[in-house]
Amino acid sequence: MATMKRIRAGVVGGTGYSGVELMRLLARHPQVELAVATSRQETGKAVSAVFPSLRGRVGLAFTKPDDPALRQCDVVFFGTPNGVAMGEARALLDAGARVVDISADFRLKDIADWERWYKMKHAAPELVAEAVYGLCEVNREKIRGARLVANPGCYPTAVILGLLPALEAGAVDLEHLIADAKSGVSGAGRKLELHLMHGEASDNFAAYGMAGHRHWPEIRQGLGLLAKREVGLVFTPHLVPMIRGILATLYARVTKEMDFQALYEKRYAAEPFVDVMPPGSQPDTRSTRAANVCRIAVHRPRQTGKGGDTLAVLSVIDNLMKGASGQAVQNMNLMFGFPETMGLEDLPVVP
Repeated sequence: MATMKRIRAGVVGGTGYSGVELMRLLARHPQVELAVATSRQETGKAVSAVFPSLRGRVGLAFTKPDDPALRQCDVVFFGTPNGVAMGEARALLDAGARVVDISADFRLKDIADWERWYKMKHAAPELVAEAVYGLCEVNREKIRGARLVANPGCYPTAVILGLLPALEAGAVDLEHLIADAKSGVSGAGRKLELHLMHGEASDNFAAYGMAGHRHWPEIRQGLGLLAKREVGLVFTPHLVPMIRGILATLYARVTKEMDFQALYEKRYAAEPFVDVMPPGSQPDTRSTRAANVCRIAVHRPRQTGKGGDTLAVLSVIDNLMKGASGQAVQNMNLMFGFPETMGLEDLPVVP
């Protein structure tokens, strides 16, 4: 294990929701000095002027995204739109920094598939093979030695963790998996778009991405690695009128009977950020708000008409924490030999 030395961290794209959440977490991490925060739009402004919630804890001013001070950091986080990190990661890696990318630039191993879904040419395909997918519950040992970590998407985190034990056990039909997922509006990022405005999203509930969502290939890739073969997946995301949180209801046809409650409890017994709830539980998004935790409940619904051959799993996370910035800090802790839970011990905020 690496020595417990204090490290310097930089955040590229500090004004997005994942960026400000990262700064909140890093500002109170006992082994981290938040050294750089960049923003193209807010360059020169004090971080605390843009985000008063950080007054007294973050004394930095935002700098330009090409700030050379980033190369003096031990770790750099990208909280930027897709397409930014892939153009800047190489120079930082060459300077000796480690990189945790919260965008999607390094998540998909198939470059052609990535370009098809993200509608742009990949600028660093040579780094994709090196990047480690940062789902700690699956790739913990690889993450420890990684220079470049692709932080998982929010929907993929909830879905993969929810189905992982059943797939590892070979107990469900891999051709007909269903993920019905709902997210708060912060999952779309901090940007001005009509459908995200309060007057449009409030008192409303709608599906989107029915023709295909960018997280679908990422979820299939993750599930396929667990199953050691391609899987069939129907993934339907929904926008709900709340700020943060994801609830994924996952369905799979059981092909091998077993005690699924015991299976899930055993698989996640040693995982600090996965909570398998007691039988009959129905976790809500408020139970994870502002905490780096995934709460899972396992059900066998009896209204299927054939004696209940369906496994239904509820998987709940905060999309900005376990679905983004919290998981990024969890990855950083592994990369630098810190206790995995360091800086992430806060309980959920209720109400």
